[in-house]
Amino acid sequence: MARPRKPLLSRDRIVAAALAVVDAEGLQAVSTRRLAAELGVSGPSLYNHFRTKDEILDAVADTVVAQVDLSMFEDGTHWPEALVGWARSYRAALAAHPNIVPFLAQGPGRRPAGLRLADAVFGGMVDAGWPPAYATRIGAMMRYFVAGSALGSFARGFVGDPSAYDPADYPHLGQAHLLAEHQQRVDEGAFETGLRALVDGLAVQFEQLR
Repeated sequence: MARPRKPLLSRDRIVAAALAVVDAEGLQAVSTRRLAAELGVSGPSLYNHFRTKDEILDAVADTVVAQVDLSMFEDGTHWPEALVGWARSYRAALAAHPNIVPFLAQGPGRRPAGLRLADAVFGGMVDAGWPPAYATRIGAMMRYFVAGSALGSFARGFVGDPSAYDPADYPHLGQAHLLAEHQQRVDEGAFETGLRALVDGLAVQFEQLR
């Protein structure tokens, strides 16, 4: 029987299958047995490419982070606008795959794309004149903010039943039952409001340090 022209397995195929499972069912659904079944191979064959499930998830996380635009830290964009543009791109990448966010929250570890992201943000802030300690804090703060905004939805936390918000108990939530209908506008608006507040606050601190 002739050999197939392409290998049955590759790292990219495994990562794509794992990401599809994470997106559909969450991190807990990923196992080497499940991935082998999805790919139509035997479980041990995965170990030719990855030693552990966590290595697979590391590669999945890095694939998502690799989608983040870092060019604004390389093209001379003024640091406040660079932070805003990067944060928007970062949130878009995470919001497309929210189930991977808890794994990403563990930090970049040895993931190449994650380390490039950390390096770009830190380097961009230091090059702009921020002291290294502040640059580290800014990178951490922005990551907390972006990850949190991508992980959950404020609007989806409210039910569409107006009777759930008795004015006797919640006098200021008379319109809360409408929030879920406007999820994208509410959540994106909250992100943009918070992002601008953070960057504007950093600009004030930057002037005070000079």
